[in-house]
Amino acid sequence: MTKLYLAIPCYNEEEVLRDSAQKLLNKYTTMMSEGKITDDSKIVFIDDGSKDKTWSIIEQLHSENKIFQGIKLSRNRGHQNALLCGLITLKDKADAVISIDADLQDDINTFDEMVAKYEEGCDVVYGVRSKRATDTFFKRFTAEGFYKILNKMGAKVIFNHADFRLMSRRALEAFSEYKETNIFLRGMVPLIGYKSDIVTYERFERLAGESKYPLKKMLALAWEGITSMSIQPIRMITWLGAIVFAISIIMIIYSIISFCAGFARPGWSSILCSIWAIGGLQILAIGIIGEYIGKIYLETKRRPRFIVETFLED
Repeated sequence: MTKLYLAIPCYNEEEVLRDSAQKLLNKYTTMMSEGKITDDSKIVFIDDGSKDKTWSIIEQLHSENKIFQGIKLSRNRGHQNALLCGLITLKDKADAVISIDADLQDDINTFDEMVAKYEEGCDVVYGVRSKRATDTFFKRFTAEGFYKILNKMGAKVIFNHADFRLMSRRALEAFSEYKETNIFLRGMVPLIGYKSDIVTYERFERLAGESKYPLKKMLALAWEGITSMSIQPIRMITWLGAIVFAISIIMIIYSIISFCAGFARPGWSSILCSIWAIGGLQILAIGIIGEYIGKIYLETKRRPRFIVETFLED
């Protein structure tokens, strides 16, 4: 049997936490009775500096049933760092760890298939959405476009997979060797290279509370993924520079012809070429290069990616 832990990042989840905990407990009880997981498997909530009663609920759940454990971060570090904390903290305690969000929009009934694939020899099992019927057209279009763009840029992410996955202890040990500060888990995990597989499922609507990934955070995550996993944006500057340079030559020829024909006022040609072509390119290039320099700056500081304030164990 598999000793299975769940790593569940939480941020202001008081509205759904007790309901989610009960559903997970029921699922674990069934799997234990069927001999699929060991009796000492655990459900671990990671509180990412919540401002509501999330941590007090986790403490209550732990006092009621020791199957529930809790990790409290010293402050809010964001979903990716909270999830990373759970994976790294639990890697020596379980045979395998499944990461899932606290709202349980991902289907917990796929746990059985994930564990089965792990026991067949897979070190990573990805939960992949079979369709996006619950998403708006805008979210579906942008999300699927993001996966395609990221793959085109060289970051091999799993299409329609977020952070719902199973990782074996061996995979977690290998993953712990990745020390970067700027993390994008769904792009980093495939880099491990161990045997993997997928399970498909349909995502549910959120039962209560608000999504922790509004448009602003989704865009920030997308940009983090692109700049953390690929250097293609910098290479694109080179191609953009070549294109703008070619256009500038055409515009110079056009402006000279216009000047000679008497259609242009003195100084118009030089202003047109310098401001619009060169100026815009420089601002764009500086911005993209600055983003990478900023990431290098953060990496060189070697600050901790998270700090655990409290760990509720047995």
